[in-house]
Amino acid sequence: MTPLPILENVDEAVRSSADSLHGPSPGEDPGVQRILEALPEPIYTTDASGRITFYNSAAAAMWGVRPELGKAEFCGSWKLYWPDGRPLPHDECPMAIALKEKRANRGLEAVAERPDGTRIPFLAFPTPLFDEAGDLIGAVNMLVDLTDLAIADEAAQRFAAIVESSDDAILAKDLNGTIISWNPGAERLFGYTAAEAVGKPVAMLIPLDRHNEEPEILSRIRRGERIDHYETIRRRKDGSLIEISLCVSPIRNRDGRVIGASKIARDITERKRAEEQQHLLIREMDHRIKNLFTVASSVVSLSARSADTPAELASAVRDRLNALARAHALTIPRTSDVSGKTERATTTLHSLIGTIVAPYDGDLAGHRPRASVVGADIQIGGSAVTSFALLLHEFATNAAKYGALSVPDGAIDISCHEDGERFILTWTEHGGPPVERRGDGEGFGTLLGKATVRNQLGGEIVRDWKPEGLSIRLSVARERLCA
Repeated sequence: MTPLPILENVDEAVRSSADSLHGPSPGEDPGVQRILEALPEPIYTTDASGRITFYNSAAAAMWGVRPELGKAEFCGSWKLYWPDGRPLPHDECPMAIALKEKRANRGLEAVAERPDGTRIPFLAFPTPLFDEAGDLIGAVNMLVDLTDLAIADEAAQRFAAIVESSDDAILAKDLNGTIISWNPGAERLFGYTAAEAVGKPVAMLIPLDRHNEEPEILSRIRRGERIDHYETIRRRKDGSLIEISLCVSPIRNRDGRVIGASKIARDITERKRAEEQQHLLIREMDHRIKNLFTVASSVVSLSARSADTPAELASAVRDRLNALARAHALTIPRTSDVSGKTERATTTLHSLIGTIVAPYDGDLAGHRPRASVVGADIQIGGSAVTSFALLLHEFATNAAKYGALSVPDGAIDISCHEDGERFILTWTEHGGPPVERRGDGEGFGTLLGKATVRNQLGGEIVRDWKPEGLSIRLSVARERLCA
């Protein structure tokens, strides 16, 4: 390593002082000793055999000891090591080599260990001293403490490792907007290699409709301002656009003058998608909650028309809302444990029927269920679940009050089949009490049929009061069952 000019000047001053002496060693002259003591760098001298004849306070501070003059050899440190950690014998240190070879041995790096275990990296600049006859009379050595440089170098390496390993795009540019550094994260994010990007204007990343951003950014950087969490859009090498969060900071030289800017760009595409999904879910939740309030209000209003007492009204509303709750539980989305994907919130019509009639079902003689379902099973979801749940609940409730489910031996057969674009459900009761024809009137079921079957499901409902039991034929548009 080449010494800095200031170190060469100090070394020259030491040699000049030594040359002015007529004695065997510069350490013996009081004037020279005062000069050497005043120097901020560690300085020491030896005789021709390497025994230390003088050292200044800076040298003692570096070594952590004050070696005995005339006995300690070559270097006053307790132990010495090479930069890679290997022990360095004192008789092989830079000073020993300079004396042995009778030539300056400057700029070699070594490590001194103090008695307390602290290690100090340093550069050595040993220079042999000769008398007027050209005979070796000793040497002077100047040591340069590299501790601060080592710390700075370690910090720089750590910072470089962080930049290199970062998933974020980290780049630097000068005040003209020219890219001067480009990390692997920038390669991954924007698609350009470092060779393709360095030396090019950063404007190549900016879409045409956003070119006004760069002059404003540079203007703020020149004023020493930092730009935090700036969300914008940039263009990749392949022409695709990407949403990023951008942080821009001024780069200053040792004098504090702004000479450029560093940029950290983070891909926020997934975050934006998550935010959009969240907004959709919030809107969907708002829509569903409003629908639930509407349904609840309708249930209360319609139930009031057929209830004679507050108790009957409360019971009817409670039962109908419970039916809706049971049906709603079937439509809760499920998440796969393997893929993490959320399945669509649907159920099957047979599952919905089984859930609604379960409270009224039981075993008949022969151990068969009182309510049986046969025929085509189809997916049903969305608002159609609510409509079917209310309809089936009304069918089951009326059967439990007046029809087949009101007696122990009554039963219900439910058949489902598809007829082109229509889906047909037939509800047939038998084994119940004698049926007396009932007009449609304005009961809950009738009003519900008008409100949902015709308007929402695009269908019709027909009741046939046969002597052996009520038969209901429900026909709906198949395409609306998952709407």
